[in-house]
Amino acid sequence: MNISIEVRLHTKGNNFLQSGSFPVPNSEFKKEPDWTAAVASYEWIQQIKSSYAASKDFRIDQVIYNNDVDITELVMKVRSII
Repeated sequence: MNISIEVRLHTKGNNFLQSGSFPVPNSEFKKEPDWTAAVASYEWIQQIKSSYAASKDFRIDQVIYNNDVDITELVMKVRSII
């Protein structure tokens, strides 16, 4: 199944928004939808970070999936686990 993800990030003194649709395992999403979305979001943010050669001021301001579910705090927890 696919989920839509929208991230608001900050790097090099600029704020920007990225959004897209991402596949997630259906069985995992049914068990823990927010956590599954947070892991997918974190992985995508890491790709964005490396693509933009993010600076030391890089930060995640907000992460939303499926248009209205704010998982910003969960994404921060994924970062601390990985």
